[in-house]
Amino acid sequence: MSSPSKRRDMDVMKLMMSDYTVEPINDGINEFNVEFHGPKESPYEGGVWKVRVELPDAYPYKSPSIGFVNKIFHPNVDELFLDDRSGSVCLDVINQSWSPMFEYCERYAKKEHMDNTLTDDSEVEVSDNEAFSDGRSDSDDEVAGRADP
Repeated sequence: MSSPSKRRDMDVMKLMMSDYTVEPINDGINEFNVEFHGPKESPYEGGVWKVRVELPDAYPYKSPSIGFVNKIFHPNVDELFLDDRSGSVCLDVINQSWSPMFEYCERYAKKEHMDNTLTDDSEVEVSDNEAFSDGRSDSDDEVAGRADP
């Protein structure tokens, strides 16, 4: 087994042993769904989200692809179920500044704190970013409205 394969296997195993629910897709370890709960004391508290993760053959040298399966209100995530959008995450730590030194589980946890990582540079949904900027209570209501209990 090559070093990248060992690394991928190790990272996936760590994720499966964490508090997340991990469901392999097509009996492989390159594609899987991960279910997580919103962090406490955040607008996402009480919500449950599922993301689809695809690890490229070049992982860990190339970043994983992450997309939400269900809707989430956040300017750094494509709106899902509208047109042909994918629910893909546009977080800087996942896309632009990925490094093979990152452990997937370590970076995965960043997603849980998305309400603290709003950036104009990586926004996908301008309307969501405007709502977040205009008032936290309004955006909290919108987040709660899209959370799957």
